[in-house]
Amino acid sequence: MDVAANLEDINQKIRQACERSNRNPDEITIIGVTKYVTIERTEETVQAGVKNLAENRMEGFLEKYNHLNNEAIWHFIGTLQSRKVKEVINQVDYLHSLDRKSLAKEINKRASKPVDCFVQVNVSGEDTKHGMAPDEVVPFLHAIESYDKVRVVGLMTMAPHIEDEEQIRRYFRQLSALRDEVQGLELHHAPCNYLSMGMSNDYELAVEEGATHIRIGSSLVGSQI
Repeated sequence: MDVAANLEDINQKIRQACERSNRNPDEITIIGVTKYVTIERTEETVQAGVKNLAENRMEGFLEKYNHLNNEAIWHFIGTLQSRKVKEVINQVDYLHSLDRKSLAKEINKRASKPVDCFVQVNVSGEDTKHGMAPDEVVPFLHAIESYDKVRVVGLMTMAPHIEDEEQIRRYFRQLSALRDEVQGLELHHAPCNYLSMGMSNDYELAVEEGATHIRIGSSLVGSQI
């Protein structure tokens, strides 16, 4: 599996999705999810031109972060336990899993500079998914207003693995509408310009519904390598 060829295919599909939805492909950031692959495959991903990488476990993140020596922009996409914040927060460029006040408080305590965060929203309401309910987001943002090391740059969600594309679109549209609502509040600490949604199985739908950051694993880098 050639990462560069996979990337070319993904970029082509993004361009087509943007044509269908009157968007500019330059608005889309591809995040290579490298959690299941080796350091060597991760290096290949960077060499292919993917500078944004994501991990979901602290150990894997630190191993690859230290090996690549600042060659990448790092996104942490997994659940982050409050007690482990101090070990990764100053190496992370973006955190996609801010889902509770206690985590925001710990980030504010441990971070040496403001951290760009996506609030994780469980739009589908699935018990198996992390994230806050949509109606909890605005109160949460008001509750963390004094935390000067937490900057909410966007919202993140994961759609369920279902065949019904229209239902998937509805979840993405809900997140987009919520993002617009937050933007309308004009909160200094939460500009909320971005939407992190869409993975290997549904990124084209996500792009059509407004995604700015798509998290691509198997379609880009393969798996279990």
